[in-house]
Amino acid sequence: MEIVNATPNDVDVIFDLYDNAIDYQKIVFDKTWLGFDRELVDTEIAEHRLGRIIEDGRVACIFSVAFSDPIIWGKHSHESAMYIHRIVTNPGFRGRGYVRTITDWSRQYAREHRLRFVRMDTWGDNQKLIDYYQSCGFKFLGLMTPAESPTLPAHYRGIDLSLFEIDLEK
Repeated sequence: MEIVNATPNDVDVIFDLYDNAIDYQKIVFDKTWLGFDRELVDTEIAEHRLGRIIEDGRVACIFSVAFSDPIIWGKHSHESAMYIHRIVTNPGFRGRGYVRTITDWSRQYAREHRLRFVRMDTWGDNQKLIDYYQSCGFKFLGLMTPAESPTLPAHYRGIDLSLFEIDLEK
């Protein structure tokens, strides 16, 4: 297993995984992502912020990172942090604990780059994910409602989000 940056050649696989994730969300939860913008994915690839977990020669999981998230994290966005977004596991690889793998990788990356926090968010009423993220070492910080913004994906409109963080100085 290895974590590597996505490349432009991965775009079709990435969007197939997003589509699979949306189909899965329809089965297990009452909210779904509404799709993602190609330009966003292209930018993340160009900036080396979209990662792939490769296992058995296949893309097992993808995730993106950011180093600022002012719409969600407000005044805390200026703090030294990395933000994990859009973790998607290939259906053939579910149940292998990739969130823990990403969490471990993120902790190491943050330490190497002198970042204090690793943060993420999810829907505020998804108790299963809230519990899972806590079991991966994240502290649940509470709920927030994001302001309307053209830069947020459409599925963020009118919802509460659960915020999570790992403080590497604690």
